[in-house]
Amino acid sequence: MTFTLQNIVPVIDAKTGSNLPEFSIENISIDSRSLQNNQGTLFFALKGHNHDAHDYIEKLIDKGVRFFVVEYIPEKIKDKAIFIEVENTLKALQEVAIYYRNLFSFPSIGITGSNGKTIVKEWLNFLLSPDYTIARSPKSYNSQVGVPLSIFGCNENHTLGIFEAGVSTINEMENLQKIIQPKIGIFTHLGTAHAEGFSSEEEKIKEKIKLFKDSEIVILEQNTAVENLLQSPTFTWSFSAENATVFAKKDRVKNGFTHLTIKHATLNFEVDIPFQDDASLANVMTCICTLLYFKYDTSVIAERIKNLYPVELRLQVKKGINNCSLIDDSYSSDYQSLKMALDFLEQQKLHQKKTLILSDIFQSGLPLSELYEKVTKLIQHNKIDRLLTVGDTIGSYLKDIPNIISFSSTQEFLQQFNFTSFENETILIKGARSFNFEEIVVLLEEKNHETVLEVNLDAISYNLNFYKSKLKPETKVMVMVKAFGYGSGGYEIAKLLEHHTVDYLGVAFADEGIELRKAGITIPIMVLNPENSSFNAMIAYDLEPEIYSITGLKAFLKIAQRRNISSYPIHLKMDTGMHRLGFQSNDLNELGTLLKNNNFVFIKSIFSHLAASDDPSFKDFTLNQIKIFNEFYEEITSNLTHKPIRHILNTSGIFNYGAYQMEMVRLGIGLYGVGNSEEENKKLLNVSTLKSIISQIRTVEPSESIGYSRKFMVKHKMQVATIPIGYADGIRRAWGNEKGYVLINNQEATILGNICMDMLMVDVSEINCHAGDEVIIFGEKPHVNEIAQASLTIPYEVFVGISQRVKRVFYKN
Repeated sequence: MTFTLQNIVPVIDAKTGSNLPEFSIENISIDSRSLQNNQGTLFFALKGHNHDAHDYIEKLIDKGVRFFVVEYIPEKIKDKAIFIEVENTLKALQEVAIYYRNLFSFPSIGITGSNGKTIVKEWLNFLLSPDYTIARSPKSYNSQVGVPLSIFGCNENHTLGIFEAGVSTINEMENLQKIIQPKIGIFTHLGTAHAEGFSSEEEKIKEKIKLFKDSEIVILEQNTAVENLLQSPTFTWSFSAENATVFAKKDRVKNGFTHLTIKHATLNFEVDIPFQDDASLANVMTCICTLLYFKYDTSVIAERIKNLYPVELRLQVKKGINNCSLIDDSYSSDYQSLKMALDFLEQQKLHQKKTLILSDIFQSGLPLSELYEKVTKLIQHNKIDRLLTVGDTIGSYLKDIPNIISFSSTQEFLQQFNFTSFENETILIKGARSFNFEEIVVLLEEKNHETVLEVNLDAISYNLNFYKSKLKPETKVMVMVKAFGYGSGGYEIAKLLEHHTVDYLGVAFADEGIELRKAGITIPIMVLNPENSSFNAMIAYDLEPEIYSITGLKAFLKIAQRRNISSYPIHLKMDTGMHRLGFQSNDLNELGTLLKNNNFVFIKSIFSHLAASDDPSFKDFTLNQIKIFNEFYEEITSNLTHKPIRHILNTSGIFNYGAYQMEMVRLGIGLYGVGNSEEENKKLLNVSTLKSIISQIRTVEPSESIGYSRKFMVKHKMQVATIPIGYADGIRRAWGNEKGYVLINNQEATILGNICMDMLMVDVSEINCHAGDEVIIFGEKPHVNEIAQASLTIPYEVFVGISQRVKRVFYKN
């Protein structure tokens, strides 16, 4: 099948595009940072509020990309590439996806809903793949951009498509429906997600069900509100209403399985489901209904359903042995998700050396020779240093790649490979579920205790974009990654921010900046609290100091003069009311004298810090700080030949005083999902979730006590669970003694007695739980704001107090 430039120009209403050269499209891209951009790429330059991909076209040309769909042609490169000019590049991308979808006649399943879309898609892929060659959305690619990119993974050998579609406001689903064209519709669940984008629940339902405009059937849990608005026939299920198309009765739970008796028309059969929670049972019922609609025999349904597995929805970054970092994607192996994983590897690599452990690839729809030729190009474009393959097929097709070692099975790899050879490298582990690559992850992962802080990189990206949406496109952003990224992890978050091309990073001390430089971070870094003794080291690692005193300025000038340095970038801090650090009004004359005609330093920015931008009652004080700052700035710049960057807004300042954003802002704790008001918090996503497990459950009798100093006296027989986390891990003792709680199986378990150094005890008398069950210490609930308030502190202290002995796991959905 040919897919050429000449095919698509007529469908995108191009302003330009006549007399185009012949070009066969191998790759559609919207990400200028991807190493997969090459001579076979057609690049769509999308524009956002604070992002314009047209700015990166010149760099892409240097990488070999020659064909671009653009909204305008940058003047200085208009003769260096082939440009197809359109009114709207996102619309053009979607129109090309519609054209591409129409090249294939296979039916598709379209999935929407508030929750469960990705899990249902992955389970249906597992259940139907023995009988169909399936094209599906990689990961959670369900947006206005994600759905078109998913469609471009189709080929003529696919016999079924399974695609998810998500919307956040009105007038979005119609575009996705035209691209997916689902014959069968699935509505997974109606919840509160994205409620802010709709005026009512009915409006949200009407928008979502536009996906089913031409569907022959819609599968969903019985729901009158949805069914009354649907035009298509329905295939419903229920645990309570026997008039549903499929009625299921939960009989018993045993050995982790839920036993269901199912009735559909004249059929009566039983299934054992390897899950107990309500959300999983609902998703399984949706899959059972789909199989019934496909006319599968009930014995086949029962056999396949019992083999379902928990779906890992995210790529995880973990700390490995011998100073390695691991990217764990050990549950899937298909071509589309490999492309995504390799991009993530480049984005998150902490070492220059990159290793890929890869299993046989399934479900491509391509002949093996063509598939592995494409895989070879991917590996070459991504500059993988070492390749380890596992499987009967992959090794023979990739044998000519340099530095490849092949194994026929995971067990052979585990038995024969020398794991001590892994050192100072980033390792992507990607394998189909049947290869059990989790065994490789276990061996390579650095051993820590069972408490873990999970950091959602997608949430960080979302929060960054939220604050950027409040800024003018030209306003620069400095993001604070001091104190180990507010306790979340400095290197990994800095890599993500570098990927998002933020303008500056801010750290507290020189050693933090030095570690980031050693980890390969190249964007400008400002050091907010430099000690005079660290100036030489800062210069060696290209770190830019905050200068806040005459003494500090003289010390830096002396070093710069001695080292014969000119125009070294520094940042001047003004004290406008915080009274912590900074030049005051009586320093300005001497400051001006020192700076005048001085070529040793270059004043990159002048800034100050707002003391109370989070408190509306101090608005007059805040505005006065801004007034004083502007006066200071004018006086200082009268002695300069240029106008340095100004910045005074912190996180709350961005939210509350956006009119004073000047040339740059500084984003701090808001990036990590914590605002300084209820209104601000509602706009942010939770970033960090602290988890542990239940070590042991015991029965405690009346009149006995729990914990040190017998602070909790038992009044009636209780079930008490011990959790292996304590104040040495950063849990404040003030959160104990029945003030605080943890979540176990979505239920609150009150903390009993004093929190110990390494453990705490909770009441689980009314909770069905077992040793080994997961425990949420904080996350969406309990939120760090709640913990801070009860502990008479602030969220910053809760975050930065989490001990370094707690393992950090970074993940991307």
